[in-house]
Amino acid sequence: MVKIGNIEVGEFPLLLAPMEDVSDPPFRAVCKAKGADLLYTEFISVEGLIRNATKSVQKLDIYDYERPVGIQIFGADIESMLKATDMVEAAQPEILDINYGCPVKNVACKGAGAGILLDIPKMQRMTAEIVKRTNLPVTVKTRLGWDEKSIKIVEVAQRMQDAGVQAMTIHARTRHQMYKGEADWTYIDMVKNTPGIHIPIFGNGDVDTPQKAWEYKNRYACDGIMIGRGAIGYPWIFDDVKHYFKYQTERPLPTLAERVDTCKQHFEFSVRWKGERLGVVEMRRHYAPYFKGIEDFKPYRARLVTLENPQDILDTLAEIRVVFANARVMRSIVMKEDSFYN
Repeated sequence: MVKIGNIEVGEFPLLLAPMEDVSDPPFRAVCKAKGADLLYTEFISVEGLIRNATKSVQKLDIYDYERPVGIQIFGADIESMLKATDMVEAAQPEILDINYGCPVKNVACKGAGAGILLDIPKMQRMTAEIVKRTNLPVTVKTRLGWDEKSIKIVEVAQRMQDAGVQAMTIHARTRHQMYKGEADWTYIDMVKNTPGIHIPIFGNGDVDTPQKAWEYKNRYACDGIMIGRGAIGYPWIFDDVKHYFKYQTERPLPTLAERVDTCKQHFEFSVRWKGERLGVVEMRRHYAPYFKGIEDFKPYRARLVTLENPQDILDTLAEIRVVFANARVMRSIVMKEDSFYN
């Protein structure tokens, strides 16, 4: 059984990645229902938190059904990180996670996210101070290094363990790669096989099929796998992976009715949590992934992303359920290169 501190997360846990504007409570709800073992929130700016910015504070919302859940924060200033740590602890998640992996320019080039990989001693100091500040188990998500010439992930893992983190997720790309090229999981294997490393090490990057999850589980010595883009529009991936681990066969694809029902649940929660206007607008990114692989769907997608009245959207989803009841859905997993994924 893998533990983060005293929290049991499964024999080989499947984690939902923190993705900006994606891993909100509505999305986490459908992923939890489809087999995710541990959920992480969107990454939260500590500067936004300590200034009580509405959008940042709202991201602290967690619900009992999604436990265990981790809240992820990012920032470059240690004092701000410590103040935000207090706010995270007050929200009562199971885990506090530090984002040392976001590669986007307006984060990394300000010394936060993957930017801190250019100053590993500061990374260790900041982490140690946060660990001392909170009673929550602290985890870290990071990348291999700033670029291919500065990969020091083994040193980073050792320093993070020394700082007191209880688990670490490694996105097997450098900051320079952003989301391009293949993730190199050999570095994850290297970390796991480093003498003295005893904290759980989770692998992340390019896991978009049950077969790949099985291969990576067996080839690289990771303690679990974090899935991000592969779950967008296809939260069933978690159950698919678990089924494949058990039987080495693929589960049947979700039916059109199942896709509509899950999309509808996601949409209704989005409207309840964000309010009608924002809930409608921010749900638009999810329709194409939910119905990917269905022939002649384009006119309906165009309708869904332009409608503004929630009832009109629900009526359209009901219509899709009828019109495409006998449609053959192709097996496909959505993989994007968007900035929300860190």
